[in-house]
Amino acid sequence: MALKSLVIGVRIDETLKAHNCQANAKHRLQHGDRRLKVRNGRSWDHYCGSCAATILSRDIEKLTVLQREFSPATKRT
Repeated sequence: MALKSLVIGVRIDETLKAHNCQANAKHRLQHGDRRLKVRNGRSWDHYCGSCAATILSRDIEKLTVLQREFSPATKRT
């Protein structure tokens, strides 16, 4: 049986053409910039490096909290 993952449809790639970051329209990605692609239904959302770092840090914190809650040392009674 395959185990499920909470991290689904996330990639890092390079832009093929210039466009705005989806988190902040003031952040402009240029051709060849690295970006974070996040699956959104049947399409993708694209984020610049600065916004990607914020998103990843925030989500790592959330996953770390969840991991601690499931830790054997933090059993609820």
